[in-house]
Amino acid sequence: MNAFEASSTAQYLTFTLDQERYAVDIAKVREVLEFSTVTKVPRTPEFMRGMINLRGNIVPIVDMRIKFNLDKVAYDAFTVVIILNVANRVVGMVVDGVSDVLTLLPEQIRPSPEFGSTFDTEYLVGLGAVDQRMLILVDIEKLMTSADMALVDSSGRA
Repeated sequence: MNAFEASSTAQYLTFTLDQERYAVDIAKVREVLEFSTVTKVPRTPEFMRGMINLRGNIVPIVDMRIKFNLDKVAYDAFTVVIILNVANRVVGMVVDGVSDVLTLLPEQIRPSPEFGSTFDTEYLVGLGAVDQRMLILVDIEKLMTSADMALVDSSGRA
């Protein structure tokens, strides 16, 4: 049983990347911020936009377009940073925009497909069926704590 298979309803924050709709468990979301300047950290992976100071906390910021190998786009008025609580750590992710919060019933969630996608399917835990559209459900905890991200294990630790 994965994180999205449950006997009751669950809520997800939906966001867009390159015209596709994605969702993360709302319980992992701390807040949504307008995208602003970040401090670039030398010798970090390309997807790591940098760091911000959020009320005294240094927060690593990941650009999900780069992480998922999508076309780059200029940041605009809709670009936001979703601040997440992941593995007892605060992490931000840049997305094209936030849509809304949806409640999904178990019967609306389909298993992950077995074929490749624009990102490692290890982080794709299901597809939500919403109004004739599919919503890509991302296990953000697994993605942000993965070895290639190294956000939780090394960034910001003294």
